[in-house]
Amino acid sequence: MLLEQLDLTGLIALAAVMAFSGLVHGTLGLGFPLVSTPLIALMVDVRTAILLTLLPTVAVNVASIVGGKGYSDSLKRFWPLAVSALLSAMLGAWLLAWVDPHPFKLILALLILLFLWATYTQRVPTAFMASFPVTAMLVFGVASGFAAGTTNVMVAVLIIYFLALDLPRPTMVPIMNTCFGAGKIAQIIVLSVAGLVSWSLIIHTLPLAVIAVGALMVGQRLSQRIPVATYKRVLHALLAMMAALLIYQFATGLTF
Repeated sequence: MLLEQLDLTGLIALAAVMAFSGLVHGTLGLGFPLVSTPLIALMVDVRTAILLTLLPTVAVNVASIVGGKGYSDSLKRFWPLAVSALLSAMLGAWLLAWVDPHPFKLILALLILLFLWATYTQRVPTAFMASFPVTAMLVFGVASGFAAGTTNVMVAVLIIYFLALDLPRPTMVPIMNTCFGAGKIAQIIVLSVAGLVSWSLIIHTLPLAVIAVGALMVGQRLSQRIPVATYKRVLHALLAMMAALLIYQFATGLTF
C-alpha cells in the first residue's frame, strides 16, 4: 500500500497538504494538483504522488463543477481543448505507468517554473491564437493533457492559453476545471489498466479526499475576503521553492 511508505509524521504532512491545496483551489478556483503534487513529490516519487492525489483531485474537481456556474457555456466553446487534453493525457498516463518516474520530478519542476514565468511576464502567443483559434486549442489541449498525464500539472500549460485570451475568471475557471477532470479520467483509465489503481487505493485515500473537499469549501467562502493578489504572491513564492527543491532532488536523488 502506497501509504505504508509514510510514517505518522508523513501521514500528518499528507493531510496538511490536502487541506492547504484544497484551500488554494477554493480561493483561486484552480491549483489543487499544482500545489499537492509537488509537495507530496518531495516525500515520494511523482508516480506515487499522483496516485495518492488521484481520488482527492477528482473529488475537488467534481465539487468545483457542481458548485460552479457557466460550465455548459464554456464547454460548448472550448470542447476541442477538453477532448484533445483527454486523449493526450492517456498517452502521458501510459508513460507514467511504465517509465521510471524519477525524471518526472525535473519535468514537474520545469512546468512549475513555466507557470510562474507565464503568470509573471504575461508574455503569451496572442497573435497565433487570434489567427488560428481552433489549432491553438488543439495544440494547448495536447500539451496540457500530456503534462497532466505525466505530472498532474496541467494548469502550467493551460494558464498560458487563457492568459492570451484574457478571459474573465467566471469563464476561465469552469473550462479549466473541466480539462482537469478530463485529465483525471484519462489517468484513472490508463493506471487502472496498468494495475496501479485498486479499490484499496480508493478506500485508503478517501479520508484525504474528504479533507480536500472540506478545505475547498472553506476556500470558496474565504475567496471574497482574502485579497487574491496577496494569496497569489504567497502561492508563487511557495511554488518557486518547491521547484528548486524538486530540481535538487532530481540532481542528488535525495528525498526529504
